[in-house]
Amino acid sequence: MYKIETHLHTTHTSKCGHLTAPVLAKAYKEAGYDAIAVTDHYNRDTVKYLNLDLSAPDGLLEKFLDGFHRMEDACGELGIRVYKGAELRFDECENDYLLFGWHDELLRDMPRNLKMSVVEFSKLAREDGALLIQAHPYRKKCTPAIACYLDGVEVINAHPRHDSHNDRAKEYAEQFGLIQLAGSDCHQTPDIARSGILSDTLPADTFELAALIRSGNYTLIEPPAAE
Repeated sequence: MYKIETHLHTTHTSKCGHLTAPVLAKAYKEAGYDAIAVTDHYNRDTVKYLNLDLSAPDGLLEKFLDGFHRMEDACGELGIRVYKGAELRFDECENDYLLFGWHDELLRDMPRNLKMSVVEFSKLAREDGALLIQAHPYRKKCTPAIACYLDGVEVINAHPRHDSHNDRAKEYAEQFGLIQLAGSDCHQTPDIARSGILSDTLPADTFELAALIRSGNYTLIEPPAAE
């Protein structure tokens, strides 16, 4: 079985990320992971953190992908596959959405995307063939989006400093027949390798990862029991 992290942030792109690519790569190698999806934050905090000029949109996506590319380099040396993902937050509210299987053009226009609603963006994501999963929908300040605009829900978010009410997220996913996903939501050292998925196959890239998630042919990794 292959162990895959689906929710991770780097300090290179995410304001709340505390760990560099080499540190993350080494830790996940030691934890026995075979692949990592880098889901750095794509939101207003990232705009401020990276000092992005939204009036000059050329090159913004490349700056956003810095953490992903650094992870590619660090993990490649250790034989860990890295998948391009993102965690989106639109201006309309505090909800966060994991995105997999997307082409660069979908996220290239950051000024446009941030001003969108999830209803508007969902249409673009589906046209692109991307997979949109709401992260921790019952965490404080978050609310579950209308199910028809989602492909799935993160039903296990293993972030140890938040109560994401995973039981309620699972109930929501089951009620509406949505894909169920699990991830560590890694930001700091205590968050490393707490969850993810186990699969008989190892996707080659973000598009194959999205196909795997759509298939449901994987097992959710439960986080360690509270001490």
